[in-house]
Amino acid sequence: MPQSTFGFWVLASLVHAYNSLRFGRNSMEALIGQAMKDSATLRKTSVPWKDDEPHPQSFYTFDPATSSWSSKTPSDNDARTLDNGGINSIALYSWNIDFMLPFAEARMKPALAYLGTLISASSPDTALVIFLQECTPSDLVTIANTPWVRERFHLTDLDATNWATNHYGTVTLVDSRLPITAAFRVHYSKTRMDRDAFFVDVSLKNKTVRLCNSHLESMAFNPPFRPPQMQIIAQYLREDKVHAALAAGDFNAIQPFDRTLHTDNGLKDAFLELGGKEDTEEGYTWGQQAATKLRETFGCSRMDKVYFCGGAEVVKFERFGMDVLTEGEEESSQIVVLGFEKAWVTDHLGIKAEIRIIERKNVV
Repeated sequence: MPQSTFGFWVLASLVHAYNSLRFGRNSMEALIGQAMKDSATLRKTSVPWKDDEPHPQSFYTFDPATSSWSSKTPSDNDARTLDNGGINSIALYSWNIDFMLPFAEARMKPALAYLGTLISASSPDTALVIFLQECTPSDLVTIANTPWVRERFHLTDLDATNWATNHYGTVTLVDSRLPITAAFRVHYSKTRMDRDAFFVDVSLKNKTVRLCNSHLESMAFNPPFRPPQMQIIAQYLREDKVHAALAAGDFNAIQPFDRTLHTDNGLKDAFLELGGKEDTEEGYTWGQQAATKLRETFGCSRMDKVYFCGGAEVVKFERFGMDVLTEGEEESSQIVVLGFEKAWVTDHLGIKAEIRIIERKNVV
């Protein structure tokens, strides 16, 4: 069976397993039937990159004069000409917005409005970075049209060009006060679900800080692909020119080996570094807002994490996004009918880590 066909059927089986709990068999059969019809357009058959190798991409800055996003090529020249001012730390927000639920715009708009309230209270000496996972192409349009995004952030993706599928992917928002010196994706060779590691280098205090946004492989398949995916992430986080590095996202940590992926790769876990404990309510990021049957079946888990290394020190870690609800009475009622207690915009809580850039030590 060709790899692309195999990947589609794995994805279809995942959707089947996930939604059979949520929607019931009749709805699931219709969904799988539609997925089969759309499979040719979801997965790209020709791509310009090689798996496991960096593929550079541009980013975008909003130009008020033309009321449009302008494409930019990352450059070290920007780092030499742009003053960071008094910025000495980064607040990293990471949030997975469920792509399988309907009414993408009615869910993404309130999610972004909520994020807007969070960043409005940020300190001027802290740069802001936002990682989003499971974004759909229509989500990218909603993000690009959001006023506070246009005013305060560089945007890495306006469409699905750099994703392996037209279905869903990751996007990163970078504080416009941070010059972007590199941006590249490494598409995993070991993936059944078109996942990648997306890296953005920024210059802070004349040092390279590398940011990695990734949605690691879902579910418990054999062989497991999250370990080799994290190995690739760590390889690029620990390059010599990188002073400090952060990796975050939906790491789908649901098996015993997931608990040591950070130490196995010489990284630190922000939640644990500040005294957090495994298997505690304070750490759970998935389950509280899942469909009731899914929560009863799988419980809650700490799927979403922030790892770091190099000249970085975590000073704060918290969750966000509880009880952010879908817009519209009709949309909300239809989501509740699918098996949810409330019309939550997503089944994940977000995580925020505040990282201070410090001098490098000889140990990680």
